[in-house]
Amino acid sequence: MSYIFKIIKKSIALILISAMLFSCTNDAKTVRDFLAEKNLPTAVAKDAFHVYKDSGRITSKLITPLLNDFSNRKKHPYNEFPQGVKIINFENKGKDSITVLGDYALSYKKTSISELKNNVVVINHTDKSRLETSQLFWDQKNKYFFTEKEFTLTTPTDTIIGIGFESMENLKKYVAKKTEGNILTNENELWIKSGNSYNMDT
Repeated sequence: MSYIFKIIKKSIALILISAMLFSCTNDAKTVRDFLAEKNLPTAVAKDAFHVYKDSGRITSKLITPLLNDFSNRKKHPYNEFPQGVKIINFENKGKDSITVLGDYALSYKKTSISELKNNVVVINHTDKSRLETSQLFWDQKNKYFFTEKEFTLTTPTDTIIGIGFESMENLKKYVAKKTEGNILTNENELWIKSGNSYNMDT
């Protein structure tokens, strides 16, 4: 989901500090290096709304009040969402959708890994499942979530509470660690208990 970085080119309100500080030079690298040294973003987007398409079909939407572009970082370029972010992914030709929310987020370009913090929520609207935690890492290349923090997973049949959680983006296949709560199974579900952990493969 490296689409997060493509928003920069389509919906950025560019910071013009560089125009004032470097009015006598056209060296873009000098500007980028100066901003990186001062820990300033190269660009800022306010009230950003981005629709990402693949082959003409909408695959995701990103909504955020504020986006800071730190792509001038040589080793680890990233985007910052200091006022929170909402991402909606559409799968199965738009029939299924996943919503990801967080009060704060960082998205790293080179690794395609994002970190969401504070009031993090993932909702699978098709299966009516919901994950809540305080911190979540999102491997966007492999479509994978993981956290070592406390979590609550709610489904139409279960409420699972624990510490440590890994799953696919759709929350269907997951490993729940140090768990407690009422857990039901049916013929389509396989549960493997190992210590305090549960591995579910549906």
